[in-house]
Amino acid sequence: MNNEYITIALPKGKLFGLSTDLFEKIGWTAEGLEEKSRKLVITNEDQRLNFIITKTADVPTYVEYGAADIGIIGKDVIEESGKDIYELLDLGFGKCHLMMAVPKDRKRPTLQDYAHTRVVTKFPHIAEKFFTSQGMQMEYIKLNGSIELGPIIGLSDSIVDIVETGTTLRENNLEEIVNIMDATARLIVNPVSFRLKFDRINAMVNELKKVLQSQ
Repeated sequence: MNNEYITIALPKGKLFGLSTDLFEKIGWTAEGLEEKSRKLVITNEDQRLNFIITKTADVPTYVEYGAADIGIIGKDVIEESGKDIYELLDLGFGKCHLMMAVPKDRKRPTLQDYAHTRVVTKFPHIAEKFFTSQGMQMEYIKLNGSIELGPIIGLSDSIVDIVETGTTLRENNLEEIVNIMDATARLIVNPVSFRLKFDRINAMVNELKKVLQSQ
């Protein structure tokens, strides 16, 4: 086995527990590996593993620049970031989809009827790519929280956001009008790390595949 350390970036939030549970099943863990840990880097010296816990949007950046060798993150975040990373595995959990929604009482007959309107989103790159493919020019306003507020307070005509159950949409009288992309959690790797630490990373991927197939 390669003696070099493998550093893993894990996202805070809903994917954290699912990610650590998955790694635990192949024996990759560390004492004190908890989402609320005050330690910035949690290490397992015996297995030569480092875990870093970070904000969701930062995981692809850590991996692209080699601060982490591998990471777990949603496909939506990968697409929005445009980072130079390899995607190794679709982990299947964290299912959600990116969609456009509008206030129910301001719904228009067709998607194209929203051309040249304002859309609030955390995902301006994905949104622009989608609307451009539909022949639509839009004005994009990036927000990092409470996307649903956009149409309610008159900041925008619509939102593009991630949905799991649709509860928040219903509570705010918003209605989904188009599905832009489906997303699940992915295992990503730094291209240089994948080459230099191939044996260890490839063995880990094969172990994860066995666990996912058994589920």
